[in-house]
This record gives sequence, C-alpha cells and structure tokens, in this order.
Amino acid sequence: MEQEWKSFLSHFEVYLRLERLLSEHSIIAYLSDVTKFTRFLLGKGVSPLAVDSIHIQEFLSVLHDVGMMATSQSRILSGLRVFYKFLWLGRHITKDPTKLIESPQLVQHLPSVLSVSEIEAIIHAIDHSTPIGMRNRAIVETLYGTGVRVSELISLKLSHIYFEESFVRVIGKGNKERLIPIGAIALKYIKLYVQEVRSHMGIQSGYLDTLFLNRRGSGLTRVMIFLMVQALARKAKIHVDVGPHIFRHSFATHLIEGGADLRAIQEMLGHSSITTTEIYTHLDTNYLRQIMQDYHPRSHLNGPNK
Repeated sequence: MEQEWKSFLSHFEVYLRLERLLSEHSIIAYLSDVTKFTRFLLGKGVSPLAVDSIHIQEFLSVLHDVGMMATSQSRILSGLRVFYKFLWLGRHITKDPTKLIESPQLVQHLPSVLSVSEIEAIIHAIDHSTPIGMRNRAIVETLYGTGVRVSELISLKLSHIYFEESFVRVIGKGNKERLIPIGAIALKYIKLYVQEVRSHMGIQSGYLDTLFLNRRGSGLTRVMIFLMVQALARKAKIHVDVGPHIFRHSFATHLIEGGADLRAIQEMLGHSSITTTEIYTHLDTNYLRQIMQDYHPRSHLNGPNK
C-alpha cells in the first residue's frame, strides 16, 4: 500500500509541474501537505482510492488537536483538494472525498492600507536629485500604479513595458502572464529612470532586459525593496508597518473607493478567485457609510435621498 501511495504522489508531482505549471516552491508545499495525509492514512491501512470524507475530517481533527492554526489546516485541505481533483481527472476515483468538507473558519484580518496623502508623503521623502532616488521614485510609482507583487516587480522586463499602449506585461504566480494598465505618472517616472539612469549604467550579463537594477547593474532583491520602502516610510513619519505589499492593498482599495469594478481589479491583481480579491481589497468604512447614505432608501430621516 505504501508503494501505491508513492506511485500516485510521483504522478501528482508531474501533474503539478506540467499541467498546473506551478513554481518549485508551490510543488514542494503541495507534496508536503499530501504526504502528511499519506502518513496518517498508512497508519490506518487505507488506500488512496478508498479515502472518504470521514477520513479527511478525522485528519483535520488531528491537526486541530495538535494545535495547528486554521490557516495551515486550510492550506493543507486546499492541497488535498488538488490531489483528489488530479485522481478524479485521471479516472482513478469516481467521487471526490473533499467535496463536502468545509474549510476551517479563518479569522480575516483587514490589510493595512495607506491613504493617498500618506503615499504622497512617501514619494516626497525620496531624494530625486540622485540616480538611486530616481530609480526609487519609479519603483514606488510602479508598485502603487499597478498593484504588482514585489516578486513581480523585481522580475519586470524593460521589453514588457508598453509605453505607447500604457500597459505592462507581468509574469505572476505559476508563470501566468497578465497585462495591467499603467497610468501616465508611473510611465513618466519609469521613462525618466530608463533614460537618465539605467541607460548610463554598466549592466551585467543576464540583466540586460531587467527593468530595475541595483548600483552594480544586476537585479534587486525582495529584501532591498522592503528596506527601501521602510526607510522612506520612516522619513515620511508614517508609523504603521509599511512594506512593499501595502502599495498593492492601497492600489486595490483606492480603485474600489473610486468605483472600480471588482472583477476588473481581480484581473489586474492576478487573482484566480474573486473571493481572494474581496478579502484583499478592504473597503474604507467612510466609503461604505457614504454608499449607504447615497443609495439606501431609508438612510435619511426626511425620506429617500434623491
């Protein structure tokens, strides 16, 4: 039976790599989660094809009893769903045992968001008289102007910036490509950086098409972006915990506050599920109150607001 599990896990790895086109990190995570379930079932002498919803519920109960957080339980269940979808697609099973299993209830923490004035304060904290400052201005404008992840930012290609069309091509999770519209201000500072700074640098081999470079002409790291953003936030006297991801939250939130369609934001953020976008884009309470006052027929003592 152990050999049977190993065989299915081996084919599952191929499926994740070739069919789902997942990153190495994601593949390792999925295999690790399914392996935990494998060990649990081997102790019970259960074949992977004989699993039912009760076995999965028992496994989740064990994870809960040992103190595993709900987020980790939910991630493991997500991995099991993918595994049994793979078995179902391969016609190894006729019924998905994960289908009726509810995910553990997660405590949803609203993401931190900067106001427009706070973002402007960060931008004003940049020393525009230096080449590094010009680059950092372009970076901040790109983070806030497109909502890209920091991993996507550091891998942006110069050839993927379409200045005339006002679009940027991004390689996201699972090597999935998407086109994001980019505003005139962000494009202006990218163009300034490219013409005034990048064009005068000695660029190392392998980074000729990388948009944002360090002083040595090679690629930036996530840590470098994080430290740069933190330093600017301190200089701007912003006391909330500021990292590169806060610009992504702010990008989405400010679009929603301006009336943008949630589906459009989902596309721009590169989310496969609209549910993720709904969690990601925390709505400002003042905005919600204004919506109620403007549109609910019983929000005014003197009758409907017309």
